[in-house]
Amino acid sequence: MNRILTSIIFSLFLSFGFAQNGKLISKKLVDISKTPIWNRISQDNELKPNFEHLKKLEFYFITYESDGLKVKGLLVEPKKDGKYPVVIFNRGGNRNFGKLTVASLIMYTSKLAEQGYVIIGSNYREKDEFGGAEINDVLNLTETVKEIEKADSNCIGMFGWSRGGMMTYLSLQKSDKIKTAIVGNGASDLFDTTKFRPKMETNVFAECIPDYWNNKESELKKRSVIYWADELDKNSSLLILCGTNDKRVNPEQADKIANKLKEIKYDYELKKLETDHFFSEYRTELNEIVIEWFDKRLKK
Repeated sequence: MNRILTSIIFSLFLSFGFAQNGKLISKKLVDISKTPIWNRISQDNELKPNFEHLKKLEFYFITYESDGLKVKGLLVEPKKDGKYPVVIFNRGGNRNFGKLTVASLIMYTSKLAEQGYVIIGSNYREKDEFGGAEINDVLNLTETVKEIEKADSNCIGMFGWSRGGMMTYLSLQKSDKIKTAIVGNGASDLFDTTKFRPKMETNVFAECIPDYWNNKESELKKRSVIYWADELDKNSSLLILCGTNDKRVNPEQADKIANKLKEIKYDYELKKLETDHFFSEYRTELNEIVIEWFDKRLKK
């Protein structure tokens, strides 16, 4: 009897303990004129012409629940009333490096938001396993958006850059809620990354991935879509963006995953531009490509 009672209590604990995954804890409006990027996007305390579209948007700092943890993120909404498709933006970097900021959302997603999208992104939990348990912090945002009045939680896309590309591949493996996705200069084979950029292994993989040296083979495979591309959600679609002069992620990885997707008849496109990891010379073109893809694949 005691064993049955204990089992029931444990089941209830699990049920209620994780029923709040994605719960929005706080949403705080941001005054972008008080953020570090303001001096770059303004002149005489007024937005420069190329950034006047920001007047149509509102930025928020958010905190939400994920696996019992309080995780921080950011949100961008059009000011105009309405119900808008959602794009989850997955940041690059690791730990505190490359954190999602108002600046990164302005540079990578504000033009998209202006066209009628709600953008939401996570800064991942404090203990970053670089594609480990914190993938739940991305997946749980599909629940968070149910509490965002302007967000159409039945119409969700995803956009990941660099490490965020890996997070996007993992999301398409583990969720069927992402209707379409874009990966920009994202790693698809972490074994190749250890050769192309050895410091990533010693300074990031070994420090972030639990018990890395004893489990290197299995842990890198878990994070490398090239080994499980056939597990990606078949009802979704994917645009792969590749800078052919990328020094951070081997551009050849884009070709390899594209060939794999072609082999399994996955719905994808590969676009290459002669630029660096950040598409520095092609920001305007990047915005146009991203907007066109989501307009065709996400908007009803």
